[in-house]
Amino acid sequence: MPIHLNLPATFADRLAEADRPLIGLWACAGSPVTAEIVAGSGCDWVLLDAEHSPNGLESTLAQLYAMSSYPVAPLVRPPFGDTVLIKQFLDLGAQNLLIPMVDSAEQAEQVVRAIRYPGAGVRGVGSALARSARWNRVDGYLARASETISLTVQIESAAAVADVERIVAVDGVDAIFIGPSDLAASMGHLGQQSHPEVVAAVLRAIAAARAAGKPAGVNAFVPADAERYIEAGAAFVAVGADVAILARQTEALVDRFIPQPGDGADAGSAPRASY
Repeated sequence: MPIHLNLPATFADRLAEADRPLIGLWACAGSPVTAEIVAGSGCDWVLLDAEHSPNGLESTLAQLYAMSSYPVAPLVRPPFGDTVLIKQFLDLGAQNLLIPMVDSAEQAEQVVRAIRYPGAGVRGVGSALARSARWNRVDGYLARASETISLTVQIESAAAVADVERIVAVDGVDAIFIGPSDLAASMGHLGQQSHPEVVAAVLRAIAAARAAGKPAGVNAFVPADAERYIEAGAAFVAVGADVAILARQTEALVDRFIPQPGDGADAGSAPRASY
């Protein structure tokens, strides 16, 4: 007899049950080893990024396997909201999708249709072939597939902020996630995620989501920004990424032990690291 399986709770379910903001980290290195290390950090959720990182279907699947024994919610971000790509990421077992660059309610509605089977959407049916249904070992998967998936859309442009009230009202959008970097660029403040106008736009989006009874998340690698948005009601916040942490921490170690030009230290007196 085959094993009959139940799927883990979705990110939307975890948000609904949480009594505090959920703290997340990005996994961008494309490595199952790195993803597993991040998943074991104690964070609440991990974003596997295929938009700005060297991740495809196979590497995403390997990282989902690597994280599967840890009590974190894995979110997967496809490179864009393409119906075919969404189908493929869902079929390989991604339950929680984060779709970038959703600028309007109409785009959000298209993404919702992409994650739902015909009758409510256009998702292709391949459950017998796919890990999403554990190869039809999840009882009644086709009838209740929507219950096993959560959808978060990204608000990361001035156009999206202008339409945020309609976006959060779309049935099937479980949460929004605000990306201050692209938002700042779209507002003419490239690289200035903490610009007052950008902060005001982020706060507007958080307020709109809260008014609609839906969670809002924010990407905020600067602790002061994360604290500001949590205080404003953000339900989940991304506070760092594996590659950024590795870059900054390795730089800090090197700076400690290798004197920099002009710091007045004798290059020959630098202490040696012990192993």
